[in-house]
Amino acid sequence: MKRTIPLLVALLTLACGGDERGPGTVEGPARPAEAVAAGQRAQDAARETLALQAGGERAAAPKQVLFGDLHVHTTYSIDAFFMSLPIVAGEGAHPPADACDYARYCSSLDFFALTDHSLALTPEHWAWEKESLRQCQARAGSDADPDMAVFAGFEWTQVGDTPENHWGHKNVIFPGLEDAELPVRPINSLADDVVQAFQDGEVSVGAVRALQVLDPLGWREYADFHWYLETLLGTPPCPKGVDTRALPADCSENAPDPAALFDKLAQWDLGALVIPHGTTWGIYSPPQTRLDKQLTNAQDDPEVQTIIEIMSGHGNSEEYRPWRATLTGADGEAICPEPSPGFLPCCWRAGEIMRERCGDRSSQECEELVVLARQYAAESGVAPRMVFPDSSPEDWLDCDQCRDCFKPSLNYRPGGSAQYALALSNFDETDEDGDPRRFRWSFIASSDNHSARPGTGYKQYERRKMTESTGARSAFYEWLLRRSRMRSFAPDAEPDRPYKRQEQAVRLVNLLGADTERVGSFLYPGGLAAVHSEGRSREAVWDALDRGEIYGTSGPRILLWFDVVNDPAETVPMGSQVRMAEAPRFEVRAVGSFVQQDGCPEPSTRALSPERLEYLCRGQCYHPSDQRHPIVAIEVVRIRPQAEPGEPVEALIEDPWRRFVCEPDPAGCVVLFEDPEFVTSARDALYYVRAVQEETPAVNGANLRTRFDEKGNAVAVTPCYGDSRTPLDEDCLAPIQERAWSSPIFVDQARVAMSVVDAP
Repeated sequence: MKRTIPLLVALLTLACGGDERGPGTVEGPARPAEAVAAGQRAQDAARETLALQAGGERAAAPKQVLFGDLHVHTTYSIDAFFMSLPIVAGEGAHPPADACDYARYCSSLDFFALTDHSLALTPEHWAWEKESLRQCQARAGSDADPDMAVFAGFEWTQVGDTPENHWGHKNVIFPGLEDAELPVRPINSLADDVVQAFQDGEVSVGAVRALQVLDPLGWREYADFHWYLETLLGTPPCPKGVDTRALPADCSENAPDPAALFDKLAQWDLGALVIPHGTTWGIYSPPQTRLDKQLTNAQDDPEVQTIIEIMSGHGNSEEYRPWRATLTGADGEAICPEPSPGFLPCCWRAGEIMRERCGDRSSQECEELVVLARQYAAESGVAPRMVFPDSSPEDWLDCDQCRDCFKPSLNYRPGGSAQYALALSNFDETDEDGDPRRFRWSFIASSDNHSARPGTGYKQYERRKMTESTGARSAFYEWLLRRSRMRSFAPDAEPDRPYKRQEQAVRLVNLLGADTERVGSFLYPGGLAAVHSEGRSREAVWDALDRGEIYGTSGPRILLWFDVVNDPAETVPMGSQVRMAEAPRFEVRAVGSFVQQDGCPEPSTRALSPERLEYLCRGQCYHPSDQRHPIVAIEVVRIRPQAEPGEPVEALIEDPWRRFVCEPDPAGCVVLFEDPEFVTSARDALYYVRAVQEETPAVNGANLRTRFDEKGNAVAVTPCYGDSRTPLDEDCLAPIQERAWSSPIFVDQARVAMSVVDAP
């Protein structure tokens, strides 16, 4: 009888088709006013203590620091929906309402934005998402002093197969919540030929039907996913050459490059912020991807693209390194570089794997295949592993990884880093002041969470729930997914010869990727965006974002101030642009985050039902004690942008330029410094700081857990898998120094004492 029950369930559910998934129901009321006020009092006390440390020479800033997350997905994003399915041990649906309750009572944020992938937002989902956010905001209390501010947006998710046609991912966020203040439809990034492939049915969804048979107890979830995909494919493309405001509401609108996106946003004229992110993430960015081609009048809009997300749950994109995964020859051919100290190219490792597989071949034949394997890998774009599709992640050691970066993204692309971008100058185009065109971005961090959980970085726990780490729930499904990937990417591969990957149509199985097993070791609980705000209202938060007086943290709520203090009566905060003819003087003030207590505070346990609190928060909430982690160092980064065409950027990025060791005082750290070389260098410069906290355990703090020999060569790795090869309850903790990054202060040369070009 016991054996027949699952079969009966499967037979009954086969009679039903898939269906739409609604937006869910917001359960929690506004946080108690006293709980919000207590957090502000603690911040005020920390700021006043710092002022005393600094000798009381400058009054404490009146603005409050608010923490939020501007990069959050629900299961209305296609990848999030896939990660919720039973085959990968998903939790099930996480609709928009979950984000509201989680942000309010699990992570206790001051603001957040929903940014589901625009290419996967059906017209109904976009409408429901906006309404859910309005319901969330309505519970927040007064408009002037809410417990939380919420924003609507979407992710423009572009991927190219070469550096020339790759533009990357950007979040688009709007200041208003009403229908008249938001676009009628989101704008996706699909190229016209990809749109046509979708409409012609070249996207395979047959794998979903196969899952219904192979995993019948999850039949309903797969049926809903299939229905969702069919609905997406059935949404007609918008007509070309029509003003976006005149298009029908129920069509799919695409902008294949940033220029088209900025043009459409200008047509809406609703106000917007466009925030690039994941710019070094090599799982989708081709080798040699660089941000140079976006530094143009056409592909950049400095009025709306003023912020870069330098840290998320998918890793850090701050740091520049001179190495590359591949090089380009004189005729444009891909070349595999040799290993350099601290970096192992995957194309080079492909040759070594071939050497290990040569068997009884002659040395000459073996060496020819080694060279061929390296060449195929260099030409493979983001999928060098497919040169040997039967290989394991361990075979590839830690190739293409940044070994000395803080919480790096997978397969790091230095040409997409924030430091590289800020060192660039375009001498063919000028800004409104007649200077070479440059990126002048402020910094934030966020989560990029895909289970409607804004602000997951408050505690390092539940790796499989609080990061994007996912994988098959059993050895059988691991084999099934691996076989599906093999059949899709390399149907005719031979194990003892390198395989040259063929071009293919867009397929659903691409969700499985070519390097999804190693990526599990590079996923983290997310970062946070912090704003220096004049109030708690949505308008005040937006104003802080718009003027760039913002910063990012790797998750903890570190307090950070960074100012130019040449004129004590008129300090200039982070995110500003100034012109000076004297040496700039700076002050940094930083306070570590609160040590967290176990469990959830009383406001959370009172507001949500035990079942919902457990489902969303998994037993842990933001629950600060009255003790703070000390700040152990302040690091200053100086970048002097290119002063002539072709100037190498390596010498222009000084990281760190200065480092100040702080006393281990929980009350915080104050640092004063100046740059006496600024005047004599005759170069513009920008400065930002990192406030580095004491070591604490962090999820995936050691990434692949690489072991090295006495010469510093990688010899073995122990990946932190998202599937059952790593115990699902193992968090892969390792000590790390969490941090906060200020936004830069851009200091340009001038012939007057000091003039503020653009400051909050």
